[in-house]
Amino acid sequence: MNGTTWRKSSYSNANGNCVELSDPRGLIRDSKDPEGPVLSVDITGFLRAVKTGRFER
Repeated sequence: MNGTTWRKSSYSNANGNCVELSDPRGLIRDSKDPEGPVLSVDITGFLRAVKTGRFER
C-alpha cells in the first residue's frame, strides 16, 4: 500500500510470527506475508477488545 508505514510490535518473537500495524492506523497484515491480504479495522475497538481479553482462549 503506497504511503503506508508498517510497524511490528517490540514484543514480536524472533521467528517473525506477528502482525504489523499501519501508520496511519487502521490496517493490519501478517508480517510473514507483506504482499498478502490486509485487514481494515476499527483499531480503537480492536485494541479495547484485546485489552479486555476478548480473544483469550
